[in-house]
Order: sequence, then C-alpha cells, then structure tokens
Amino acid sequence: MNDETNIALYAFRTFGDTVLRAAYACCGSYHEAEDITQEVFLTLHGQPRTFSSDEHLKAWLLRCTINRCRNYIKSGRVRLSTFLEGADELPDNSSDRQDTEIREKVAGLPEKYRSVIHLYYYEGYNIREIAEMNEMSENTVSSLLRRGRQKLKLELEKEDKL
Repeated sequence: MNDETNIALYAFRTFGDTVLRAAYACCGSYHEAEDITQEVFLTLHGQPRTFSSDEHLKAWLLRCTINRCRNYIKSGRVRLSTFLEGADELPDNSSDRQDTEIREKVAGLPEKYRSVIHLYYYEGYNIREIAEMNEMSENTVSSLLRRGRQKLKLELEKEDKL
C-alpha cells in the first residue's frame, strides 16, 4: 500500500465508492459528487502521501472529500433545488423504496447535518472519529447528530401525514 506510484490507483479501487457516496451525501448532486471524487483522487495522485493503514487512508480521503464539498457548497454554484435534483440517480444497491426515501430526506438536510449523519450511519464512524475528521468537538458532533435526527424525523412524519 505504501508504494507511492500506485497509491492513488489502490485508493480508488478500494475506496472509490465510499468517497463517491460521501460526496453525494454532502453536496446532494450525483454529477458534482463524481467531479469531487475525481478531484480527490487526482489530488492524491499529484501529491502522493504515505499512510500508516487503510483506515488512515480512508479517513484522509473522506476528510478531503468533505472539504471539497464544503468548498463546492460555498462556491455559489449551488441552489437549494440541486439537493434533490439527482435523487433518482442515487447510487444504492437496495431496491427498497423506504430506504431510498430516507436517503432523499437525508440529502435534503443542511450540509452540517447531512455529512455527520452520512459518516455515522452509512460509513460506520463513531462520534470521536467524526469529530477528528471534521475538526470539531465530540459534543458538537453529538449535537449535530441529535438535531439532524430530529429534523429527519420531522420530515418523515410530515410526509406520512400527507
């Protein structure tokens, strides 16, 4: 894994789907997520690094992905409508309609909740790891998770009443 000439290729083959899903969860647009994923791996290819483990590499890739998504969201190219535009293109292996609806609702959350919820539920990181990746305190991550869950619950309940 530490062979610098192949690190980007190895990382793409191993974590490409994970980075794409994280980018989609953060920016809400599948096409933008593909672009961000490409930029992340090009960065790794252009500036190879040495990682102590696969988990270290994955954490770096996700941190880089989240930063690029934040830059994209701040860029002004984003409109509120883009968060749900690519919902039918959501990359998932499940044909379960309820799972797709929940993913759409998560994609509609504000970015600060969306990224934390994605890392916690879809990537399996714990609060401490998410806090380190996002350079936040563990209490902040816990609060964001709690508030994100509340917003998600309200959205799902509102849909059920319609």
